[in-house]
Amino acid sequence: MEDNFIQNDSIAALVEYIAKNLVDDPSQVAVTAKAGEDDSIVVELTVAKDDMGKVIGKQGRIAKSIRTVVRAASVKSEKKYVVEIV
Repeated sequence: MEDNFIQNDSIAALVEYIAKNLVDDPSQVAVTAKAGEDDSIVVELTVAKDDMGKVIGKQGRIAKSIRTVVRAASVKSEKKYVVEIV
């Protein structure tokens, strides 16, 4: 159980690191991980309103890339991670 907590924490830290390097105001970046449906973990990313476009990207390409990196980083765990940009 503690291993899953460490994994959740590291995935959240990864999303936070990526987001802080994309936005103009890194102090407004907030990441939370919580249990979702079907044994999944929902990672919620919140950024300043002005930085939302930088995190989503043209046609959602950056958001898709963030989700791909999270999926690759979580291969060892048996949990499914869902990144939501709020």
